[in-house]
Amino acid sequence: MDAFKLIINGSKRLKNNNISSHQLDSEILMSKALSVTREKLLTNLEKNIDNDIAKKFDDLIYRRSKREPIAQILEKKEFWSKDFLINDKILIPRPETELLVEKLSQVFKNKKLFILDIGTGSGCIILSILSELFYSNGIALDISPHAIKLAQANANMHKLTSKVKFLRRSLDSIHGKKFDLIVSNPPYIITKDIKNLAVDIKTYEPKLALDGGNDGLDVIKKVIYKSKSILKIKGMLALEIGNEQFKKVSIILKRNNFRVKHLVKDYRQNIRCILSVLEKWENLSFSSWIIIEEEISDLGHKKVTSEEGMVRSAQTEVVASIMEI
Repeated sequence: MDAFKLIINGSKRLKNNNISSHQLDSEILMSKALSVTREKLLTNLEKNIDNDIAKKFDDLIYRRSKREPIAQILEKKEFWSKDFLINDKILIPRPETELLVEKLSQVFKNKKLFILDIGTGSGCIILSILSELFYSNGIALDISPHAIKLAQANANMHKLTSKVKFLRRSLDSIHGKKFDLIVSNPPYIITKDIKNLAVDIKTYEPKLALDGGNDGLDVIKKVIYKSKSILKIKGMLALEIGNEQFKKVSIILKRNNFRVKHLVKDYRQNIRCILSVLEKWENLSFSSWIIIEEEISDLGHKKVTSEEGMVRSAQTEVVASIMEI
């Protein structure tokens, strides 16, 4: 049977299992079975496929029909126009996270930074940033040995091993260093909501990389608290957050001496990333607590008013603390 007929049959099987990208996935999986690019495959669809390749393709289609993510089947994912090796032990890089890399690359263009990446996974964030910031270097942490091994392989593949050190350590183990930039895409899904995620996420991606605790903020809080002691004054903390977490996270940041500097929205106009700067206590005037950059001006008067109310509550607590000192 030729490649075209096998692809059509594979597409039908995936469609019957409610895979919306059935045609594209079938083409990609045939490319993998043949070890050729999709572009080359599409120019040679009349190619006769031998039984071994047909069996390999059938196995790949079966895996995808069970909702295994296409990236895990391919063992790679494109991110920032680069291929990154991945497996089922790490979170699959998302397009939304590229928006964080894009913003940081713009903010720190031509700067020399010492960067910390917390929960590095595949290493896609710090490696992508370092590929843009030529004078910078950094450290990346993960508690998973599988993640560290994979991230190191990705650094080697992209010839960035001299610019970054990957450490299998928890955040608590970092002492005596001061960073210019700390980045993190921490787990932020509320525990009880994990069961409602798409099958390909909740079944195939590691729960450790998803579960943010009862309010989704457990790891985010830990990152913010620790960053106060290891970030330089005026250094930046860049966090990816979940939908509708902006207000709560911004208040936590402000209570811990951070001023929100930039916001990054995703493709659905949800606030996906917060970039904040660590301030000295004496620099934290009333006005600095309620400064939210122009990026959120279009959120609407009602939402901003609500935010101001929450900030005023935070101000009261801060002033009380300062008076005690």
